[in-house]
Order: sequence, then structure tokens, then C-alpha cells
Amino acid sequence: MKSRPGQLALRWAFLCICLIGVSFAGSKSHAAPYAAMVMDARTGEVLHSRNADTRLHPASLTKMMTLYIAFQAIQRGEITLDTEVTITANAAAEPPSKLGLRRGQTIKLRYLLRAAAVKSANDAATAIGEAISGSETAFATRMNRTAAAMGMRNTTFRNAHGLTQNGHMSTARDMSILGRHVIYDYPQYYNLFSRRTADAGIATVRHTNRRWLNSYEGGDGVKTGYTRAAGFNLVASAQRGQERIIATVFGGASTASRNVKVTELMDLGFNRAPSRATLRRPDMVAVAFPETVQGNGQAATNGGAGKTVRVSGSVSRSLRPKMRTVPDVSLAVNTSDINSVLAEALSAGAAEAQDAVALALATADANAAPQVEPTNLVPASADIAPAAGPEIVTRISTSGGRHWGVNIGRYGSRYQAERVLLKVALNEMSTLDGSVRRVVGRSGGFDANFMGLSRETADLACRRLIARGTPCFMIGNEG
Repeated sequence: MKSRPGQLALRWAFLCICLIGVSFAGSKSHAAPYAAMVMDARTGEVLHSRNADTRLHPASLTKMMTLYIAFQAIQRGEITLDTEVTITANAAAEPPSKLGLRRGQTIKLRYLLRAAAVKSANDAATAIGEAISGSETAFATRMNRTAAAMGMRNTTFRNAHGLTQNGHMSTARDMSILGRHVIYDYPQYYNLFSRRTADAGIATVRHTNRRWLNSYEGGDGVKTGYTRAAGFNLVASAQRGQERIIATVFGGASTASRNVKVTELMDLGFNRAPSRATLRRPDMVAVAFPETVQGNGQAATNGGAGKTVRVSGSVSRSLRPKMRTVPDVSLAVNTSDINSVLAEALSAGAAEAQDAVALALATADANAAPQVEPTNLVPASADIAPAAGPEIVTRISTSGGRHWGVNIGRYGSRYQAERVLLKVALNEMSTLDGSVRRVVGRSGGFDANFMGLSRETADLACRRLIARGTPCFMIGNEG
């Protein structure tokens, strides 16, 4: 009888051990598969890989592609950071993590980008995709075409946020490739991925990976991801001196264990990478539209054939305009010819487009035959000497004793300012014809100005430009 309590205690202990064993066995059977890759970001060289081509659930690593396409769309003028995005019922209904967007509310794109990058907000990611492509389905098509252009051979996207969906899969290698493109293709936006907190318009959001960023020297990005099917994922990047390493982990068992593993892989990468290496940036990918793009930059959802526009940051060749014929009895330069030459130069990406126009003018003048003087005209008086030649007006036109002009913005480089001036000149020939394009260097950048206008013409030009969305204000100096 005295031994009975001891026997009960042993039985309970044995039962608990069995239950714990079952629990661990069940946990192990449902653990997400592990995969990893370490890459020298400067060259794309793989320094370590394990199961790197196994198709797994990427979870919110997906948002790197969502944000990449958003950066691409901003650069191309399809959308701006200050575009007011109207939230759909679909976006508002996304499960957490979320910013808390409501159906019908409007919010600037810049806040959606911050929420998606820092908080990994699913509603923000969906809203970004719908704003750019009109629907999440159309945006997923653009995501897949962009992934293919990057060489992400084993990735298929079904949504903009990364929540588990049938067929929505990627690999450690593909996500490393994507992370490298995010870093080097749009460096002006990369700081989003290292902000510990950010103002997302309706709330201040905190970074999902701030623990690792705070603990690892040089860590500055890039994106976390978690779902039950995926486990704890992370694409991380760190820079020390001239070296930059990307480490990707799929299938971590917890945030803490994932961070420990990423730290180990980062250390491995810095140990194996050469201290000096020639930076070989990835090629900028094509802009892959899922549908035909309308004039306002919004995707048409008519099922039309897609088109791809190649974007390049450098000029491979500069096309010179062809010699153009001018009627033998006219000294006038055909404005349509000048517009054609300028458009040709701009479409070729030529920095010297203005020189192309000057050459067209010179060509037209050189090919113009001198006008034949009529032989049947009798001078009114022999005392009046014939004119020496046509009067050439060199002074800028004035009104009220002033030289007037318009400013259409301040830009980061002289090239950008000149390019904008040329484009605007093409679109607003009626009021800016005869004006002088002038770039003025300032402490904060380069002002793009059209000078030599009357006050009335400058006012009209500004009103027309503002109506088309081009910033403009009048400028005038004492004559």
C-alpha cells in the first residue's frame, strides 16, 4: 500500500515523456524543409548552397519583387510616390501582418512602400500591386515575367504578399538573385529595408528583422518571411568595407534560430569572399507588362498582347539624323522635321539630343537653295540702296522691360535637366517655340528653364504645363 503513490508518480512521468516525444515527433514531421545560399553580392558568385534549387514557399520574401516592380514603375513614370491609392475591398481584407487599411480610403504610395518593406504588411503589398497593374492577377503576371527576365528559373508568383497559395513557390537561389537586383538596380530606395521604424501614414511601423539588423555588423537588409508552410525565411545582406554578402535561409525553426543560422552563413561568406573584387552589377531587367499599356500608364485589362520595353541606364549608340531635303525656293526650316529629329534622338537615349537638333537646323540651311530674285521688279527710287540682307534679331523678346521665362523643376544632374527641357519642348511647341532652353546650376541641383518669353506667353505656357502635370512657375529679370 505504501508503494502505490510511487507507482502512480512513475506512471505519470512515463506518460509525460511519451506525450513530449509525440509532440517533438509531430513538430519535426511538420517542419518546413531547409535551404540556404550565400552569395558574393559584388559578383554574383555562389559561396555556399544547400538545397538552393528546391522549390519552397517564399512567404513574405515575395514582397521584394512587389517593391522592385514598384520602384521600376516609379522610375518609368507609371506612378509616383505621391499617387493617392484607393484601397479595394480585396486589399483591406488581407490577413495580418497588415497596416490596417480600410476599403475606400486613400493613401499615398510612399506609405504603402514603407509598410510593405518595414512591417511586411500584406494589405499594403496587395494595394501596391493593384495600383500599378489594376488587379492582383495582372500584377502577378508582371511579377512572373520580371522574375523570368532576372533568371529566376524556379519561381512562380500568385500574389503580391506571399501568403501560402497553391503554386506560389520559389528557391533560395532565386531569392538571392532577386535580393541582389533590389540592392543594385534601385540603390536610391534600398534604405527602406534597413529602417528600424517608418512613418506609414496611418501608423508608425517597426521592422520585422530589427533584432538581426541591430546585432550584426554591417547588416542593412533585406526581407523576412514567415508562414506555417514556409517556416522562418530571411534574405539578409551586409556590407563591410568593399565586401557585400547576401545570405538566404528557408525553413528556419524560429526567428532566433534563423537569425543564428544567417549569422553563421554571413560569417562564412565574409571569410570566403575575396577582399577585392570587380563589381559586376546585374543587368537591369526588362519592363514586363502583362497587358498593353495605355497612355496614362495604367495597364489595360483587355487581355491584349503584352509588350516589353527595355530600360537601359547607359547609351549604347547615338543616332545622327539623316540629311533632309528642303524645297529649293524656301529658306524656312520645317518644324515637323525638327520634331522628328528630336524625337528620334530622344528615343535612342542620346544625351546630345540638342546637338542633333542643331545639326538638323544646319543641314536644312545648308541644303536650302538661295531664293531667286524676281527680274521684273523696279526699285521705287534709285537713291534707296537695296537691303544688305535679312535682319537677324538676337535680343531675347521682352514685355514691359523684362525678360520672362518659366522654370519646370530642379534636377539632380545637368543631363536630367536638359533631357526634361527637350521633352517638354516637344510637347509644348505652340507656346515655347522660340524660347531659349537654359540649365542653371544651383546648390541644390540644376534648374531647367525656358527663357526669352513674353509675360503673357510665359503665363500661358505655365498654365498649360501645370494642366498636364508638369511643375512650372514664371521667372523674370530686369531687362
